[in-house]
Amino acid sequence: MYLIVGLGNPEEEYKRTRHNMGFDVVNEIASRYMVFLERKKFDAIYGEAIIEGQKVMLIKPQTYMNLSGVAVKQFVDFYKVPVEQVIVVYDDMDIEKGTMKIRKKGGAGSHNGMKSVISQIGSEGFPRIRIGIGAPLHPHDRINYVLEKLSKEEYTILEQGIQKASMAIIDMLKSGIDHAMNQYNETIRKETR
Repeated sequence: MYLIVGLGNPEEEYKRTRHNMGFDVVNEIASRYMVFLERKKFDAIYGEAIIEGQKVMLIKPQTYMNLSGVAVKQFVDFYKVPVEQVIVVYDDMDIEKGTMKIRKKGGAGSHNGMKSVISQIGSEGFPRIRIGIGAPLHPHDRINYVLEKLSKEEYTILEQGIQKASMAIIDMLKSGIDHAMNQYNETIRKETR
């Protein structure tokens, strides 16, 4: 079983903000595979599906970003999912808007949601997909930047990263993480030259 966890904030006011890219990717995959994200358990909303022959749980923690790991740990522990099969998707200011990057493992950087996940499950050894949201003009404005409502124009740019991340996750399930990294990380390098 794979857990695909999108990080974000649960309330209506946070929709279409940069910090909810993880939720948007989970919603996109759910829409593509007609998965209803209506079940509630372990401080999360989730749905189950078979995607590319793999049993998958699509999960949106409802604990707010900074406590995302609380929900993730409960799913990992209850279903005994190896950390290598927990795919976490989240926004990243260090990546160009409209792009995404897959990593097999690593630290949290400055992302509080990822800090929570790593702390709760006690490992950095899980794959993650970072959706590029670009950086604010003023570094001290990071909180307002990630929580700001997006214009239609900017969301359209970020949506490219959401689409790429969704396709990359499907490729990971079908052909493995190395294949997905070769396909999608290489695409980004070509596009940003």
